[in-house]
Amino acid sequence: MLAPDLAQPWLVADLGGPQRVLSFAPWRAGFVTTRRIVWREVRNADLTPELDVRRWIAGTLAERGLSDAVTMLTSHDIRRFVRIEREVEGIRAAALATVGLGNAERVGQRHFRAVPEDTPGYGTINIAVQVAGPGPRWGLSRVAQIEALTIAAQARTAAVMEAGLDLPGGRVTGTGTDCLALAAPPGREVFAGLHTALGEAVGAAVHAAVREGASDWIARNGGLSP
Repeated sequence: MLAPDLAQPWLVADLGGPQRVLSFAPWRAGFVTTRRIVWREVRNADLTPELDVRRWIAGTLAERGLSDAVTMLTSHDIRRFVRIEREVEGIRAAALATVGLGNAERVGQRHFRAVPEDTPGYGTINIAVQVAGPGPRWGLSRVAQIEALTIAAQARTAAVMEAGLDLPGGRVTGTGTDCLALAAPPGREVFAGLHTALGEAVGAAVHAAVREGASDWIARNGGLSP
């Protein structure tokens, strides 16, 4: 699951076959079917105000034969990706994350500070999750997949808060451009909350991946720029 193939500026996660993916990614958001989730590393200078981002993404992906992939953008160093897998009662969840905290925010407030071009440690939090269950007929309803994505977001936030970064209004909860994608086979499972094995597996995998990525970012950058 989520087999990573790194060739900077590309990180391609292979799902092992077509899966239903739910995301709010810049490319192919919503419910779509694909076998790949992609990170494209960019610099701030690549995304100018005049740029038609969707047209640029479409052309760049077409050149690589990745037009069908759910695609996320980050200026974080994708070589520092983290992959964690957890299993609970036969339910497996794999999380692949890149964790940059340079445009950190606290939910309900905006503190974004302009960051100079190519400042080390810039970036965002991009997470892909893939889940699998016991047997070939196991899968998630759309409602369960939505709920599972909220569990991934909750785990991301918990890990970021535990990292201990603060803004004037309080503890950092994420970045201004976080993105999450969750892949699953379609099926009849209708529950994915914190009381379920699925919710536990997703939460454990995402929390561990973001916690490790955040610790690495802080160790290299020392905290937030003033």
